[in-house]
Amino acid sequence: MTLFAKSLAGLSALALLATTACTTDPETGQRGISKAAIGGIGGALGGYLLGDLVGGRRDRTEKILGAGIGGLAGAGIGAYMDRQERDLRARTAGTDVQVIRQGDDLILNIPSGINFAYNSAEVQPQFQRTLDQVAGTLAEYNQTYLDVYGHTDATGSDAYNQSLSERRATSVADYLASRGVQPVRLGTRGFGERQHIASNDTEEGRAANRRVEIKIVPISQNDARG
Repeated sequence: MTLFAKSLAGLSALALLATTACTTDPETGQRGISKAAIGGIGGALGGYLLGDLVGGRRDRTEKILGAGIGGLAGAGIGAYMDRQERDLRARTAGTDVQVIRQGDDLILNIPSGINFAYNSAEVQPQFQRTLDQVAGTLAEYNQTYLDVYGHTDATGSDAYNQSLSERRATSVADYLASRGVQPVRLGTRGFGERQHIASNDTEEGRAANRRVEIKIVPISQNDARG
């Protein structure tokens, strides 16, 4: 099976889980994927989401420790991320932002159509309120690494799409920093059109591929000890 086929198969599994294993959060009323199904979703997520941090964990940790941010105790990591997940879901309720849990990591999937105009890397004014809510939560839960990933559809050249994805990731990271998120916690990477999650043959698929993701990873005391 080709890499492309494997990606489609994994994403199909994710879509199936998302539609068959949903629950309603009793606190927010928002529909989400049940925790029992989360383990299965892990196998469907793209490998880039499961890999190491942008720039490497050691370098990132040194910068974070230098800023006075400590690590979380092992037993407390899950509860810390539970609270952050709940608050992010509450603050993004009613938007197209998706909050995905993968073990102790969180991933925010933000469709580019709601935060960028076509062919632009400037955050649209109408999305700033939602991004302000996200930034407020990320600033409050500061014991996490944050990786911002930019993606495009396959329209245009590879080189242009790569540049656009990088600029969009940087734009979101800069916006978060301007709203109180410590820059040392932030890393950015553009993937261009390479990490598509849908077919580029339809407008709906291309819209899904134009997105920004924020990967939220807890800082553990083990990281702090090096």
